[in-house]
Amino acid sequence: MNDQRSFENGKASLYLVATPIGNMDEFTPRAVDVLKSVDVIACEDTRTSGVLLKRFDISKRLISYQKFNEEPSTKGILALLEEGKNVALISDAGYPLINDPGQTLVPAIIDAGFNVIPVSGPNAGVDALVASGLVVQPFVFIGFLPPSEHARVEKMKEYASLPMTMVYYEAPHRIEKMLRDALVVFGDRKCCVARELTKVHEEFLRGTISEVLEVIPDRKGEMVVVIAGAEQVQPELDEGVLIAMVNEETAKGLSKNAAVKAVASRTGVARNLLYDLVHEKRN
Repeated sequence: MNDQRSFENGKASLYLVATPIGNMDEFTPRAVDVLKSVDVIACEDTRTSGVLLKRFDISKRLISYQKFNEEPSTKGILALLEEGKNVALISDAGYPLINDPGQTLVPAIIDAGFNVIPVSGPNAGVDALVASGLVVQPFVFIGFLPPSEHARVEKMKEYASLPMTMVYYEAPHRIEKMLRDALVVFGDRKCCVARELTKVHEEFLRGTISEVLEVIPDRKGEMVVVIAGAEQVQPELDEGVLIAMVNEETAKGLSKNAAVKAVASRTGVARNLLYDLVHEKRN
């Protein structure tokens, strides 16, 4: 059990600070204040982060934290926290840990008893999801698929039966291959490919996978691919069984409407269909 009261315990803290994915004006005042207040900033690329920090007049010690050096860097950050120093982790763009380094670091910091504090900000996957026109909730964030075709297809097969909207990231040089594989594995589902989010050339390509494939080859920039989940087949239950289930619920003291709602929830049968069925049998 870990009960973290972030701003009451006086412990050193690791801040997870989201950075702009394109438009610099999306950098929040709180994020700027946090970066100005911490002792050290851990980042993927000191040159890339240096441009952002200079824009907002932030001058702090920078250390490298990449997926290639996560284990030794985690030890270094733990040492800083043990000295009472506060550290911020930032990505080149977007939210730390969301397809970016930090997954090794955060559990280690929690286990050591220090605070891990998120600082809200931009996220390409969520931006694409809410503007996709597809069902937003529930959704599953998958991120990048394996680069090789065989591994990519095998991974897609694991997700083919998921009933929720799926969010992927993909590089421009693989986007066409990824969508062709998706068409084979998932079928011609509705999808949305978002590119250059928050930038001048922001674009959303909405349609079926095959429709998007017709225009995607000449598109550039980092891509977010949102794909509809698998359609759920309505269970086929005998009408007599459904009526009996409703009668069982009313026998327990539920009203007819409440009984219909309960049976609909248990069976997955649409509530309006049950209402009609009960009404027909009653007449």
